[in-house]
Amino acid sequence: MSILERAGLALFHQIDPETAHGLSLKALRSGLVSLPGPVTGARLKCQLAGLDLPNPVGLAAGFDKNAVALPQLMRAGFGFLEVGAATPRPQEGNPRPRLWRLKEDRAAINRFGFNNEGMEPITRRLAARPAGIPVGLNLGANKDSADRAADFARVLAHAGPHVDFATVNVSSPNTEKLRDLQGRAALEALLAGVIAARAELDRRVPVFLKIAPDLSTAELEEIAEVALSSGIDGVITTNTTLSREGLKSAHRDQQGGLSGAPLFEKSTRVLAQMSHLTAGKLPLIGVGGISSADQAYEKIRAGASAVQLYTAMVYGGLSLAAEIARGLDALLARDGFASVSEAVGTGRSTWL
Repeated sequence: MSILERAGLALFHQIDPETAHGLSLKALRSGLVSLPGPVTGARLKCQLAGLDLPNPVGLAAGFDKNAVALPQLMRAGFGFLEVGAATPRPQEGNPRPRLWRLKEDRAAINRFGFNNEGMEPITRRLAARPAGIPVGLNLGANKDSADRAADFARVLAHAGPHVDFATVNVSSPNTEKLRDLQGRAALEALLAGVIAARAELDRRVPVFLKIAPDLSTAELEEIAEVALSSGIDGVITTNTTLSREGLKSAHRDQQGGLSGAPLFEKSTRVLAQMSHLTAGKLPLIGVGGISSADQAYEKIRAGASAVQLYTAMVYGGLSLAAEIARGLDALLARDGFASVSEAVGTGRSTWL
């Protein structure tokens, strides 16, 4: 991290987290943030559900909800980006404050509630982005929708021509009863609608399913069965957690989803379980608590074909993506792997 980036982070940490986040996006768009450009190499290049990635380190949904900084983020060292979540209609989300830093825990709690400008302006920005790394969209449902399952398909039908992949997000804890859509019957119906919407597009857009870390073994088994039979292309493990175990911060009792360092072990165990249950038939994306190349490598060894970051950048800055990609390259070389794919799942048994 540069001295300038460190100073910027220190300044942002003195103000309200959501305001600071908005200012960070403005700084990024204005050109004030130094960007490394593509980070790649023979070991780092990989495929994810047919997508060619320069490296396996992606940006998780939520950082750029409205796709306002795509040209800059595409030069920030990531191998792929995910924006959103986007809902059919604009949505204010939950009242502020709705984001808290848990500095002592290197974590954050949010209860945003799918606040976004809606699928139409987001899609326009996706369509206007420059060529480069793959960019996907996290699909959401409006809180007051009469048919939330249909919302996911509606967003994909509208934005699908302009994205490289789409993620079905039924695992946010901040929209009431949204996680109920992870049950077998509801999930089968929802995914069938999304896959039907994809079939109407002029090309096959990979569809991923993002799941919660707070699922029982039986629930994970059901989700794995549905994932394998539904026609989706991969699973993102995991979203934020409702657990508060072991937290030290004064904000630990705030309602919402917990992300960051405390999620690493829980999310990695779910990742390894899903890798075991799907037997390598679906690529997995590991998310949750990654703040170093060692942790990204651990996710890959637990079964992930790629990883995503977000909360760690609150403490480590945007430069963290490039640092992790370069560090991952060194770790693969150290252990004699010629590619990311060779390392996938090699340490899964440690987490089962």
